[in-house]
Amino acid sequence: QVQLVESGGGLVQPGGSLRLSCAVSGSIFRLYAMGWYRQAPGKTREVVARIDSGGSTNYADSVKGRFTISRDNTKGTLYLQMNSLKPEDTAVYYCKQERVGLSGYWGQGTQVTVSS
Repeated sequence: QVQLVESGGGLVQPGGSLRLSCAVSGSIFRLYAMGWYRQAPGKTREVVARIDSGGSTNYADSVKGRFTISRDNTKGTLYLQMNSLKPEDTAVYYCKQERVGLSGYWGQGTQVTVSS
């Protein structure tokens, strides 16, 4: 079975940095597009960044210039480097592996809290 496990979340001060990781098992990782999503209390889940199987990336306007999504196909791991963090970045962050015609697979989420 496909499993995704996020790690790297925590409490950081505004302006700080954090790197999230998502370890994927049970699939041929390099074949699939991946994404990072986040959801804050009382808000809908939103896409933060996506990366396709060829390495092309897309970012939400709110994180452009601050976040970088990347993938290491030899390790089967997805990353999100987050710099210049703001309080409004506080949310549970989820990674997702996409499947054409299906719902895809989600990780359990990792909490990111940006506060002084």
